[in-house]
Amino acid sequence: MMVVAIVSCNNDDDGTSTTPPRDRQEVYDEDKVEIDDFLATHYYNYEDFDFDNPYSEANDSFRIVFDTIIPGETDDKIPLIDRPELKFKMVEDSEGIEYKLYYLDVREGAGNVVHFSDRVQVIYEGSTIPSDDVFEEIVNEAPLSLISVGTDYGIVQGLASAFTEFKTSTSFTSNGDGTVQYHGHGIGAVFIPSGLGYFNQTTANFSSYTPLIFKFYLMERTVLDHDLDSIPSYLEDIDGNLNAYDDDTDGDLAPNFVDNDDDGDLVLTIDEVDFPEPYTITLGDPDPVFAENEYEISREVNGTVVTIKTVVLTDTNDDGIPDYLDPDTAIED
Repeated sequence: MMVVAIVSCNNDDDGTSTTPPRDRQEVYDEDKVEIDDFLATHYYNYEDFDFDNPYSEANDSFRIVFDTIIPGETDDKIPLIDRPELKFKMVEDSEGIEYKLYYLDVREGAGNVVHFSDRVQVIYEGSTIPSDDVFEEIVNEAPLSLISVGTDYGIVQGLASAFTEFKTSTSFTSNGDGTVQYHGHGIGAVFIPSGLGYFNQTTANFSSYTPLIFKFYLMERTVLDHDLDSIPSYLEDIDGNLNAYDDDTDGDLAPNFVDNDDDGDLVLTIDEVDFPEPYTITLGDPDPVFAENEYEISREVNGTVVTIKTVVLTDTNDDGIPDYLDPDTAIED
């Protein structure tokens, strides 16, 4: 079950309410002071992580712990703001406000990249700034969709933006008790201004305009195809702005990623692409090399056998426009 702490929707049945919105830039300026102060006065347990061997099995069970720097006691600790693992990216919200989103990249991960439209399996802990009070903790992998489509609610923008900077695990082993230990997964945390979180929503766990922290351990990802046309949703972001909702090739008011005839030529998208024979590799082997216009659409692991299915975006008239986006080319298999 998705928890109210991180989904982007507002549902009064989940204990949320909304206060009148304040000026977003003014709120961000306040949040930035609180976040900067937290980063300057707190450290994490970096001494427990083996940076010389970041993908060691010992690091697979590492968990981030924050603590306050106390003069005379822990003032030898390096504050978060001075750690090389602390990075940032600029993120713009729906109102055009630009935020500096800090994230702690303890370990990027060595598995698959995460796209803005994927679903991920994560372990996470959410807390508030400046108190660092934990309001939600998931110790078993939770499935989280990064964007909202229909009743599949996505997560807050700040967390989704952080996930795309990390990669998944490379493998896992069974613990013999029904649980598994993942290996090589991304390990990080993100410090989210309220404008990229809940903003003016008040939940049962924290008040409106509260900046948040999420520690997370990114295990797996599923590449979603929301309209089942065999084009992964992330590829339907034609302009590359990480917003699939503003791409509508045929102008029918249905964004491409939820439109099964993207170019409006009355031939379904799925009939204007090719599907090569699936690749079969052994777990742990390098992935096959795809053609320039070939993309993975699914991956199944059965024991040590990995089966990868792909789609080829054909361009039969060589005009640089794939057939499924070219109304002048209608190729039906």
